[in-house]
Amino acid sequence: MIILDKIKKLKASQLPPILVLAGDDLGQYQECKAALLASIGFEASDLTYSYFDLEETSFEQAALDLESLPFFADEKIVIFDNFFDMTTNKKNILTDTEMKQFESYLANPVVSTRLIICCAGKLDGKRRLVKLLKRDGLVFEAESLKEPELRAYIDREAQALGLTFTSGALEQLLLKSNFDFSTSLKNLLFLKTYKGKEKITSTDVNDLLPKSLQDNIFDLTQFVLQAKLLSARELAHDLTLQGEDVIKLIAVMLGQIRFFAQLKTLQSMGKAENQLISDLSEYLGRKVNPYQVKFALRDMRHYSLDFLQESMKILIETDYQIKQGRYEKDYLFDLALLKISQLK
Repeated sequence: MIILDKIKKLKASQLPPILVLAGDDLGQYQECKAALLASIGFEASDLTYSYFDLEETSFEQAALDLESLPFFADEKIVIFDNFFDMTTNKKNILTDTEMKQFESYLANPVVSTRLIICCAGKLDGKRRLVKLLKRDGLVFEAESLKEPELRAYIDREAQALGLTFTSGALEQLLLKSNFDFSTSLKNLLFLKTYKGKEKITSTDVNDLLPKSLQDNIFDLTQFVLQAKLLSARELAHDLTLQGEDVIKLIAVMLGQIRFFAQLKTLQSMGKAENQLISDLSEYLGRKVNPYQVKFALRDMRHYSLDFLQESMKILIETDYQIKQGRYEKDYLFDLALLKISQLK
């Protein structure tokens, strides 16, 4: 069960004295935070709840409320938001004196108060505060889900929305979403709006969902490899106008072409698709998505290994020249596109 499912099962009456929510998967953290507030029935106007954004409110004021007895009910819930002191974020909210005061509270919390501490970011396990929270509180940390967990959750959410996918369409959605939790959920709702209860195909996913940066750079890579220089330059220009740096474009293009070259090398050994997936997963040290390999095999079939390797050399040399400041980077990038288009 993922953290979001656990949080949805919480009730205000069942809260422990101290509950912590953090996480460096920002999309999942935001979903978990919204679910937590909904689960406990948080209402800003309800005086049995006290909410403090520690970026905007002094800890002195928050601590006064935390340490006082409830006035309007037998119990109260206090929420400390943006408590950066417990994460690897270098920003600190509490002074040393305030930290000691807070640690004293953790050692002897008010029996009638339930404290919820929230902050986006990875918990800093080296901090004394985090060690105390893990020892005395219930801690939820939203970390990036593994692919099977994400796939199972999105599939379940799709069913709850009444959506059905044809073979491969759900995988295509996850690929288009770059296996990001928040993006996958947004794209799911987007498809619900446009398709309703109709079956969703891979074509629907490609045509309806907005293009991500990864999609645009994939198109850029394909234009370059196919010697469609004008289309490549227009798309590259559009991306730079949107604020994307040329060095970033080169890095993503290199990653895509390198993946093609790795597959091409393994394919030249006469290996079947399943074996390609297994060998590449072992080589990269992570589970490679089968559909990523399937689509790559389709898209790279017209390119020789020599061509892919030479293209990589040109991009690597261009990246080096840009970082050395030899010429203006847009000029060097245009020159690289021209060189690759002339390889064939």
